Amino acid sequence: MSTVRKERLGWDLATAALFVVILILAFTLPSRSAASPWMLVATACGLVAVYAFGARRYVSFREAPEPSPLASAMIQIALIALMAIGTSIEPNMLLLQTLVLPLIWMTSRSTAQSIIVTLVNATVVAIAYSFWGGFGPELVLAGVVTSGLSAAFSLALGLWITRIAEWGSERQRLLADLTAAQAGLEAASREAGASAERARLARDVHDTIAQSLTSIVMLAERGRLDGSADTVALIEEAARDALREARALVVVESPAADPSDSLSEALRRLGERFSRETGLPVAVTTSTQPVPRGIQVVLLRCAQEGLANVRKHAVAVSASVTLQVGEEAMLVVSDDGRGLGGVRLGEGNGFGLAGMRDRVALVGGTLDVTDGEVSGTTLMVRVPLTVQEESS
Repeated sequence: MSTVRKERLGWDLATAALFVVILILAFTLPSRSAASPWMLVATACGLVAVYAFGARRYVSFREAPEPSPLASAMIQIALIALMAIGTSIEPNMLLLQTLVLPLIWMTSRSTAQSIIVTLVNATVVAIAYSFWGGFGPELVLAGVVTSGLSAAFSLALGLWITRIAEWGSERQRLLADLTAAQAGLEAASREAGASAERARLARDVHDTIAQSLTSIVMLAERGRLDGSADTVALIEEAARDALREARALVVVESPAADPSDSLSEALRRLGERFSRETGLPVAVTTSTQPVPRGIQVVLLRCAQEGLANVRKHAVAVSASVTLQVGEEAMLVVSDDGRGLGGVRLGEGNGFGLAGMRDRVALVGGTLDVTDGEVSGTTLMVRVPLTVQEESS
């Protein structure tokens, strides 16, 4: 059963109980005339009819519709009139206020209307009570006091309940806003996650498959010239590496090296392969101290990108790769080529350097690419290891 139906059922039971009480009072209390009991019964029936066919649909605090100005006025006029008629016949009919006053608040279109109509009802009831007593001074005073206390209690209770209802509506509105904000945040989070994943895939493709394909192209150009078996073997090896890297990307693994390999061994193999492909000697100096697996991947990717830039841009005679491990891991890739000409990292110089910078930043490191002290270019990556150990 819905909440609204439960509320209306409670009002139905209260109205029925009040009707029964009025019937009992009508035929048990002394009456001034033989018609008085039947007039009280008619008043009670009229009140039940106004409730059932007019006010009942508006008696919910949550989902009740707002009455039209005409419906609100007609219902409240009928309630006050029946209340006045009953009280003028029998003062005990003031008991009807237990139903009439709440219905006034329920059928009002605003709090101001509820207050005004409640005061009007108190005035009319006081006059009706005084009429029953022949406008004697004591009965007039009693009618004023009784109706005034009823009105004061009704106003206090009505304002309190109205405030609770307004707070509940505000709470529902805030809950709806919060739900909408959470949905928007989830959508933004999904979009950010998708964007981050696209950026990660772009970096991995550039740092692995694209580099391998570049090597294959350059080896194929060399093989067209000399046709040597060594060049063909290098092409085959580079193609196999590219295939392995592509498969590793699909399963979201590190394609750089076998997990059992150390970073030092991977850097040496990288230098040897680069020398075989380009004929450029690469001096590799590494530390044997362990480095976390995630940092190994980052440093190896940076070494690959650094040597790839040497191949494409440096016109160098030799290159070197140095790895130092202490409180931080420091990778230096340098060459004796033509240098950067004063260009700095972050000036829109291609995806490779920007991708390296982003990858290093993800592990809390820094990347700097500068002209060498004498000639060539120096790429330096620093990654603190103490932070990585604490986070792990």
